[in-house]
Amino acid sequence: MGGDLLPNFYAYDTVEFITEFLEPHLAALKLKLEEEYPVVSVILGNDDPRVNEQYICELEKKELLSYINEKKVLICGNPVFGYSYVPPTPFLLKDWEKYDISRYVPRDSVSPEDGIRTFEVAANLVKYITLADDLKRLTEDETDLSKSLFLFHSPPSDTALDLIYSKDITGKSVQSHVGSIAIRRFIEKNQPLITMHGHIHESSEISGMWMDKIGSTYCYNASYEGDRLAIVSFDTNKPESATRELM
Repeated sequence: MGGDLLPNFYAYDTVEFITEFLEPHLAALKLKLEEEYPVVSVILGNDDPRVNEQYICELEKKELLSYINEKKVLICGNPVFGYSYVPPTPFLLKDWEKYDISRYVPRDSVSPEDGIRTFEVAANLVKYITLADDLKRLTEDETDLSKSLFLFHSPPSDTALDLIYSKDITGKSVQSHVGSIAIRRFIEKNQPLITMHGHIHESSEISGMWMDKIGSTYCYNASYEGDRLAIVSFDTNKPESATRELM
């Protein structure tokens, strides 16, 4: 699950959604499937308040899911890394936002140093730590990432997975790429097997594509702008044959 899991923070009780909806449904599924219950790996997204992270961790303690933000886990023999943070956005909730490769803030976006946070972070970390720094730290002990999978909330920049409609300086509607430069450079350099993304819900409708490729790395976007759930299914031995289903 690639993030943006919870209802609108400003309009709904997100804790209740976790404890009264998500937990009992996962528990019922585990009871039904018993030993066939799958590994449910989860990260949160920039729409999810970080104050709720503690409740997601409680579900992990109950062995209902695996919370993998900034962690490495093994699934079916493949190393899988999770990472929730995204570059600056126009939105006010900043729990999962950091500068990308520098302190540049795109036009019409709000700095990570401004906005709203539900979880206290030291000001110097907000100001100086970038996505590029985090990715270097997350994989600093790795020598070969070619068999690894990454669950990123943000898509890489300049792909079919990070497109939005925006206005240029004349007010004309244009397509813009808003993915992470740091994540793209990381993929270009390390060439992991597969990267999974979300965040830009409308991108697949704009580009007509939910899968892209950077070098030998297959990149999937399972986010969707609509009232259905997008599920990307793939075999790590045949990443080019991935499919997406809208339910």
